[in-house]
Amino acid sequence: MANLGLALAILGAALAALFSGVGSARGVGTVGEAAAGLISEDPSKFTKVLILQILPGTQGLYGFITAIMVMIKIQLLSGNPVALTTAQGAQILFACLPMAIVGYFSAVYQAKVAAGGVSVVAKKPEQQSKAMVLSAMVETYAVLALLMSILMILRLNF
Repeated sequence: MANLGLALAILGAALAALFSGVGSARGVGTVGEAAAGLISEDPSKFTKVLILQILPGTQGLYGFITAIMVMIKIQLLSGNPVALTTAQGAQILFACLPMAIVGYFSAVYQAKVAAGGVSVVAKKPEQQSKAMVLSAMVETYAVLALLMSILMILRLNF
C-alpha cells in the first residue's frame, strides 16, 4: 500500500482524539449524573458541581491537541501531506498512544473522583476546593501523557 505510512499517522491522530474524547464524554456524563441528583435537591450548588463536572472533559481537549499536532506535522491541513514511510507512520502512531490510552483511563477515573467530590459538596459545600484538588491529581497523568505524545511527535524528523 503506497500510503500506509500516512494512514498509520492519521490513525494515530484519530486514536488520540477518539479514545481521550470517549473517556471525557463518559467522565463528564458520570459526574453530570451525580451533579443532577444534587441540584435537584439544592439548585444553589449548581456552580460548585459544574466545576467538578468540567474536569474530566480536559482529556478530550488533550487528545484533540495531539491530533492537531500530528496533522500539522504531516502537513495534512495544508492539503498536501508529506510522503511517509511505513516506519515513519508507525512512529507517529506509537507517539499518539500515550495520549490515547492514558487520556481515556484518566478521564474515566477522574470522573469517579469528581463524582465523589459531588458528595462532598452535598454535605460540606465549603470543602469544594478539596474535592477539586483530589480530582485534579488524576489529571496529572493525562498532562504527562500529553507531554510525552507531543514531545515524541515534535522530535520525529522526516
